[in-house]
Amino acid sequence: MMKVKVFKIRLPEEYLYKDQQILDDFLGNHDVIKSETAFVHDENYWSVVLYFEESKVVLSAVKEPKIVKYAAESDVLNPDEEKILDALKLWRSEKAREQNLPIYFIASNKELVSVAKYKPAKKAELLDIKGFGKHKIENYGEEILEILESI
Repeated sequence: MMKVKVFKIRLPEEYLYKDQQILDDFLGNHDVIKSETAFVHDENYWSVVLYFEESKVVLSAVKEPKIVKYAAESDVLNPDEEKILDALKLWRSEKAREQNLPIYFIASNKELVSVAKYKPAKKAELLDIKGFGKHKIENYGEEILEILESI
């Protein structure tokens, strides 16, 4: 059965990361069929509408143990990691422009730093990085791996 959920991503920094985390958590636990976004100018927020299938895992209320994912401890990068991060940020800006989304919808700076340090070689390894769920990997995984290979 298809369901709909609406999220409000407020741009002021005191709300932004919390709102984004709520959305990321939802995306990590649901199979999204379709999404729509709209920017509400007068109130300065993104409206995100997700159409999703109610997953059987959620219905049966079986709680899987939380897997600890990789997250970069610091933002200090070696020269190779800096090159990767610069390339990822450039790619993210182009993607965001193409899809008419704010850059943090594609990936946060922390997520890109984690990718630069962890250097995943295949899609399954992207799952090990905090912030990367099935949705993000399906949409951007190939391109991220291609950037890593090219540097």
